[in-house]
Amino acid sequence: MPEAVIRTDTSPPGLLASLDPLLREWLPRQRWFAGKGRPVTGFSLVAATELLPADSRLGLHHVLVRAHQRHTPAGGGAREPGDCYQLLIGTREALPPRLAPALIGHVTEGPAAGRTAYDALYDTRPAEVLLEALRTRARIGGLRFERAPDDGIRAGLVPRLMTAEQSNSSVVYGDTFILKLLRRIVPGVNPDLELPLALAREGCPRVPAPAGWMVADLAGRSWVLGVLQPYLQGATDGWELALRELAKGEDFAAEARALGRATAEVHTALARALPTVTLGHAQARQLADGMIERLEAAARAVPLLRSYAPGLRTAFTALADLASEGRTWSAQRVHGDLHLGQCLRSPDGEWSLIDFEGEPAKPLAERRLPQPAVRDVAGMLRSFDYAAHSADARVPGWAESCRAAYCTGYAEAGGHDPRTDPVL
Repeated sequence: MPEAVIRTDTSPPGLLASLDPLLREWLPRQRWFAGKGRPVTGFSLVAATELLPADSRLGLHHVLVRAHQRHTPAGGGAREPGDCYQLLIGTREALPPRLAPALIGHVTEGPAAGRTAYDALYDTRPAEVLLEALRTRARIGGLRFERAPDDGIRAGLVPRLMTAEQSNSSVVYGDTFILKLLRRIVPGVNPDLELPLALAREGCPRVPAPAGWMVADLAGRSWVLGVLQPYLQGATDGWELALRELAKGEDFAAEARALGRATAEVHTALARALPTVTLGHAQARQLADGMIERLEAAARAVPLLRSYAPGLRTAFTALADLASEGRTWSAQRVHGDLHLGQCLRSPDGEWSLIDFEGEPAKPLAERRLPQPAVRDVAGMLRSFDYAAHSADARVPGWAESCRAAYCTGYAEAGGHDPRTDPVL
């Protein structure tokens, strides 16, 4: 069924057409654009909402748009009918120098003719509009802004755009909150909101509780657009911290052990908050087939991986063989993409887990499936290896020490040692 198009009464109907040639050049250059390597052939509008009137000094439009590209039979990149992207487009008569990195282009026709279009997240006023909408639980066209009870959102917090992200964009407000704007969006319940809300209900302190969220309601379906959470001021991500310790030749085992405890606490809370299931032979076979399929696609794309494919294929098949012998696994909701870069260590030494979106390239339904908790553990153990091989200085036994300490910490908080699971 075709998607509905929403817009406020004053939203200019020809805006997308006038921006089309500019977006074709600008969108593929963005770090969060998924269809790298293939030209954009056109756009179709999913939703357009005017947040500030175009006849003012600053026009502001919230746009959901599908970017169409040539189909790639071998897979990868955007899937037909095209990925949907969230854009916050500002228009001004001229851009001040501070907004030069945000330039989309100069509009020559349509309702914004003679104005300059730019990525409005770089600008203070548009970012303030989003926070105020969350604070007041605004409804603007098909956009719905929600906030949690007792969230503490105050007016007047000064925003700044974070520039270090890849697949999404984030704005920090007064070192108090951080708003994560999802760039590539899909309809349905997004785990990046669902799981932190569930953990907040359980009182789990290891994940910042959502203070607010943005949703688009389209044709009876909801699209999660963004999540506002407390900003952990002074926190360092685990990847940066690990590389720093490696550069100094320092041991990281104590931090890895604490991180293992934090992971187990999150898993325990998720198992209480959301349903768990038991995986048997059929589910294990499906899981193994999926891993083999992704392995073969990766080997086709990266020839250097081909020599590893037979051994990995054997390991994946062994998973299904274990199930055929009667082995079962408890499955629950998990992080889904856990590694050192998804963990933050606060100045007081406590670890938090962030970014519960899962692997963005996977379908949303797959990301929300219950899975063995050991999957997150495996992701973190692999991350220790990546860090050890990425550092300029080699520290013998560093990764092995971290892996052992992490599993020990997990066992202390979770009640079982993941090293006893044959799948790991």
